[in-house]
Amino acid sequence: MKIILTQEVSGLGAPGDIVEVKDGYGRNYLLPQGFAIAWTKGAEKQVTVIKRARAAREIRDLDHANEVKAQIEGLKVNLKARAGDGGRLFGSVTSAEIVDAVKAAGGPTLDRRRLELPSHIKSLGAYPVSIRLHPEVTAKFDLNVVKG
Repeated sequence: MKIILTQEVSGLGAPGDIVEVKDGYGRNYLLPQGFAIAWTKGAEKQVTVIKRARAAREIRDLDHANEVKAQIEGLKVNLKARAGDGGRLFGSVTSAEIVDAVKAAGGPTLDRRRLELPSHIKSLGAYPVSIRLHPEVTAKFDLNVVKG
């Protein structure tokens, strides 16, 4: 099955890429989740629009990605969250909250979809977080979840 990706899918491609996947994977996962659209000649014309939007928010080049990496890795990122007596959070920490915490700590504006969390963050403490800035550059920083 031939599809056009509308969002970045790890291990498959970036928005605007035309990829060939197994029928079940495309029909049962990628299309219903909104990660892709079915390939047609008309839809292929939309690829330029998708790629232009991606270029506007993407990191320009490898040098720029390394600059942003150095900036992120030097940050102390603290995130205040509501928690009970045992340190267990009411809910969990979302990627949007992490992106906001990085910006509040003096970091750049990041794309929440590029964050890679080790697991769901549901208690207080320090957690390693990585973000894919470029296909060749991944920045890592520690997120400190504190009671707030």
